Amino acid sequence: MVERGTLANDLGLQSLKIFLMWYVYILKSKRKDWRYIGSTGDLRKRFKSHNAGENQATKPYAPFTLEAYIAVSTEQKARDLEKYFKTGSGNAVLKKRIL
Repeated sequence: MVERGTLANDLGLQSLKIFLMWYVYILKSKRKDWRYIGSTGDLRKRFKSHNAGENQATKPYAPFTLEAYIAVSTEQKARDLEKYFKTGSGNAVLKKRIL
């Protein structure tokens, strides 16, 4: 049995928190030609909430498919990347390189 602290020590880490990722995700509506870009620390939970109509911004477009997601190490990186993908040049990169 491997203890949590042992793995962290073997990797030279203070804690295992580095393994908790943040996600930037792209949803595509199954009803309309519409995409949504968001970020979260719990991708499964957030995807379920979008499909359940619990988000006012996406409720009219549910249900969704998950087109892509990108994992990053911090919330700030996720928020910054989400913001970038919502710009003209970021959206172009998204369409050309990721979607």
